[in-house]
Amino acid sequence: MRSALGCAALGLLLLIVAGTFDAEPLYVTGAALVLLGAGAAAWIGLGAWGAQITRTIATLSVVEEEPLPIRIEVKRGRLPLPPGWIDEPLLPEPVRLPAGRTHARVRVDVTFGRRGRRTLPPPTLVLRDPFGLAQRVLTGAHSDDVTVLPRVLPVRATGGGGDGVSAYSRAALIAAAETEIDGLREHREGTPASRIHWPTVARGAGLMERKLISEADSRPLVVLDPRAPASQDALDASVRAAASLVVHFARKTGCGLVLPGDRRTVTIDPDLLAWPQAHVRLALIDETAGPALTAAQNRRGLV
Repeated sequence: MRSALGCAALGLLLLIVAGTFDAEPLYVTGAALVLLGAGAAAWIGLGAWGAQITRTIATLSVVEEEPLPIRIEVKRGRLPLPPGWIDEPLLPEPVRLPAGRTHARVRVDVTFGRRGRRTLPPPTLVLRDPFGLAQRVLTGAHSDDVTVLPRVLPVRATGGGGDGVSAYSRAALIAAAETEIDGLREHREGTPASRIHWPTVARGAGLMERKLISEADSRPLVVLDPRAPASQDALDASVRAAASLVVHFARKTGCGLVLPGDRRTVTIDPDLLAWPQAHVRLALIDETAGPALTAAQNRRGLV
């Protein structure tokens, strides 16, 4: 508004000079400048009064390279909108708005090429008169956070390995899980007699039972160690590979996932109910911490 007020002040000064020195030609120029400056300030100020700009995002998470629909809407206040434009960082260029509009709507599909969390600054509506004397900038109410998830790529097996676990192998793993001894512990009430470790009883060391490896330990386990990557692209590629392997194995037999900072394995069953949360965590991984490898101990499945 400074330019408009300056224009009006200059016109007022010319009117004072014209009245002081009886310079009639300055009356016309001074009056025109006063009207131009005051009119521009009033037009832009009243037109911006009550006007709003909002941004609506279809979802707060999106997979890499997939389109994210975004809608930007402008609504008038008490008066129709003056001329201006929508300044949105996600748009390739500002969208011009002609004078007299009551509302405007812009739709755009945005893609993100790299995983992580993106903070989108609020959109702005810039209203300016054609001479550039008065300007008002209206900002959206808030910024938006979008989580960009790593892509899940199809896993192609080579030769006879890597294509999941066959029915025969699966049965063998289950049988092994039912018989593989992981250690001994004190006998608990209700434990079947087949689990009692009779040699310990014969030695008079008390009643002990076999501690067996659970069936879950025979599932494949995906461990992601993001430390010391060659580059950011290499880290992103390893995260995509981990996500792809998790989905591949989980759909077949279920699998485990060990992420940096975890001391326990995240189990993802074939119904993939636990996958969305794990997917978000994969999107936010950096190279500062590594996994706790103790979670991979005593497992019979692939690691």
